[in-house]
Order: sequence, then C-alpha cells, then structure tokens
Amino acid sequence: MELVGIDIGGSGIKGARVDTKKGVLRSERLKIPTPKSKKPKDIADTARRLLDQIGYKQGTIGIGIPAVVKDNICCTASNIDKSWIGCNVEELFSDALGHPVNVLNDADAAGIAEMTFGKGKNKKGTIITLTLGTGIGSALFRDGILVPNTEFGHLKYKDSIAEKHASNGARKKKDLSWEEYGKELNDFLQYIDFVFSPNLMIIGGGISKKFDNYKKYIASNLNVTTAGNYNDSGIIGAAMSAYK
Repeated sequence: MELVGIDIGGSGIKGARVDTKKGVLRSERLKIPTPKSKKPKDIADTARRLLDQIGYKQGTIGIGIPAVVKDNICCTASNIDKSWIGCNVEELFSDALGHPVNVLNDADAAGIAEMTFGKGKNKKGTIITLTLGTGIGSALFRDGILVPNTEFGHLKYKDSIAEKHASNGARKKKDLSWEEYGKELNDFLQYIDFVFSPNLMIIGGGISKKFDNYKKYIASNLNVTTAGNYNDSGIIGAAMSAYK
C-alpha cells in the first residue's frame, strides 16, 4: 500500500510516498528546512507545504516528531519549541494537512522500518536504533517488540546530556574532525552498551551515510552497523505506522 511518511527534524522536514509492503520510497524524497520558530503551527504549515509538493491526495499520513508522544499528546520537545509540550499532535496535523494522521516518535519510526526491512529484520535480542542528527533519537526493541518513547540522547552524560557530545549537531557546532567525532561517538556507544547490553546497535540519521569516515574509531567489541535505509528510515517507518 502506498502512503506518505513525514519525518520532522530539528533542521529539516522530509517526506515521500512509501510502499509500506516493500519498505521503499515511491516518490522523490523532498525536504524543507524546519522553520526557525520550531513552533507547532509553523511546523504543521510547513508539513502541509511539503505534502502539497509530494502531491498526495488521499489516505492517512504518518508523521514522526522528535518528542515523546502518548495518547496523541506531545510530552517532550527535543530540538523543537517547548510550546509543543501538551499539544494534541493528531488534531494539529490532521487540521493542517486535511488528512487523518498517525503521529509517533521519529526515532521509533526509523526503528520500525529497520526492524521490518533493514538491518534488524528477523533478529532477536535487544536491538537499539540511534538516529544521529541535530540531536540523538533512540528506538529500543526486545525480540522485535518496540519499547516506545526512549530518549537516550537525553541521558545524563559527562557534563550535560548525550546529544550535546555525540550528535551530528554537536559535531558541527564544535567543528570536530572525523577522528574527534568518532571517539566521542564511541564513548557514547560504549556507555549504551554498558547500560543495555544490546545485541546490535543500528546508526541512522543523515550522518549514517558517512559511516566510513568514523567507523574505525568505533571499538571492535561493539556490534554496530548503519541503517539499511540510512536517513530514509524515519520516512518509511512513519508511513508504515499509518497503515492500520
């Protein structure tokens, strides 16, 4: 079935039509910069513009947002405006887009795609997807079952939280070399490994395509791979969540 997935990030809003049975994009992936205000109405309006460009006419839209979502209520706001907290995101986006919507955490969406079509397919045990972008999103699975709304990027870590050190946003802000960044990321992955003992960690987000630049700094004791769908996983998983 062909549905639209929209992946809302701290720097860009991406979307495409997706074949939810095969886990592949059926249209060009389009991207619009996230509005500077990062407020609910402005982001919803931008998502509407993106949907118009995609050219979608009917059906439910799946949307991933960088936040904890419980019963359609946004409970946190990661790299978006704090006015999202308490917002009914289903009402917000369905009104703005003129379609029924399903809204979930963006990293959970990416993890769902990876567990169904990507590197986590048919794998048991504890598997963690980490999306490295403006911040760090996370999706935790145990024997294929999602534990929703984890936020490993906001774990207390070193002198602040993890995403201030190991996200792609931190790499850019600190102007880190690939060696410096690889070592920072390795420290964080070692911490996650110590706490959760995962069987596999899957790296997603835009920086996953540049894995060759920093993979040699990741310790050999860690079972780490890149997302099979790289930064498209969030779009694919969001669309999958809309299929009910």
